[in-house]
Amino acid sequence: MTADATPRRQPPVGMKDVARRAGVSLGTVSNVLNHPDRVAPGSLRKVQAAIDDLGFIRNESARQLRAGSSRVVAYLVLDLRNPFFADVASGAEEVIAKDDLALLLCNSNEDVGRERSYVTLLEQQRIRGLLITPVDGERTGAHWLRKRGTPVVYVDRIVDDVEGCSVSVDDHLGGSLAVAHLLELGHTRIAYVGGPADLAQVSDRRAGAHAAIAARGLPPESLVEIETHALTTAAGRLAGQRLLGLPAPERPTAAFCANDLVALGLLQQIISTGRSVPKDLAIVGYDDIEFAAAAAVPLTSVRQPRRRMGRRAARLLLDESNNPDHVHERVVLKPELIVRRSTDTVG
Repeated sequence: MTADATPRRQPPVGMKDVARRAGVSLGTVSNVLNHPDRVAPGSLRKVQAAIDDLGFIRNESARQLRAGSSRVVAYLVLDLRNPFFADVASGAEEVIAKDDLALLLCNSNEDVGRERSYVTLLEQQRIRGLLITPVDGERTGAHWLRKRGTPVVYVDRIVDDVEGCSVSVDDHLGGSLAVAHLLELGHTRIAYVGGPADLAQVSDRRAGAHAAIAARGLPPESLVEIETHALTTAAGRLAGQRLLGLPAPERPTAAFCANDLVALGLLQQIISTGRSVPKDLAIVGYDDIEFAAAAAVPLTSVRQPRRRMGRRAARLLLDESNNPDHVHERVVLKPELIVRRSTDTVG
C-alpha cells in the first residue's frame, strides 16, 4: 500500500462473530442484547467479554426495522439559535432518557419546506414520536404522520382542527401582562417589536398587547407596531434603528418585544447610541432566557416555564406511544412577568 493510500474499511463485527468468540449460539447473543435476564450468568459473562474484545456495536437500524420503531424521539424546533428551544429540549430529555430513549434535535429555521422535509425523513427513520414547534401548523405534514401511527405533540403551539396533544403557554395573557406593566409605569405610547407577523406566537402576544391598551381605554394607535423579519438579536438592532428614526413626538417611550433575543438586540442598539434604558426607553422581553438576567441592563421579561413545557410534552408523547387508552390533551401553561432594571423607572 502506498503512503497516501486510504486504508480499506474493515467490515463491522456482527453477532455471529460474537457468538463464535464466546462459544455460544446466536440465540444466546440475541438474548444477552435484548433479554439478559434469560441468560445464565456464565454465558452472560462470556458474551459480554466477547463484545468488549471485538468492539461489537449492535445494528440499531436493523433492530428498529424488525420492531417497527426506534428508540429515538425527535424534537423539530423553530429556531435553534433561540435558547428558549434548548431549555424546552432539556426538559423533554429529562423524561425521554428515563425510558432509555434518545432525543434528536432538528431545526426548521422557520422554513416550511425544510420542516416538511424533516418530517418525511424522520418518518422514514421510524422515530418513536415527534415533538414539534411548527412554522405553520396547517402545512407541517405532522398531522399525517400521526394518522399513520407515529405520536405527535405540538409544543409552544395549539394547532386548530388537528387531532393530537399540545403543550403551550397563554401568549395572549403574556402580551397583556407585559403591556399592562408598562402602562402602570406611566407609559402611554408603547412599541410592539417582533415578527414575522404570521407566526402564531407573535400574533398572540401582539393581540394580548392590544387587549391591555384597550382595557386602559387608550386608542389603538398607542401601540406602535414595528415588525421584524425574524426573532433574533440582529432583527432587534434593526428595529432599534427604525424606532430611533421616528420623530421625537411620535417615538415610543417603552417597547414590548416578542422574544428576549429581539429585546436584547434592541437594548444593545439603544445603549450604543448613548441613550439609557429604561430612562430613554423601557424594554420588556418574552421567554426569560438565561441571558435576560445577565444583560448589561437586566431585562424585564415574561417568563415561560420552558423546561416544564418540555417535560409535559414528552410525558404526553410517551403515554400516546405506550398507552392504548391514551386521551389527547391540550395543556396551556401560565406565563409570569419578571421585573428587572430595564423597566424599573419612568424617564
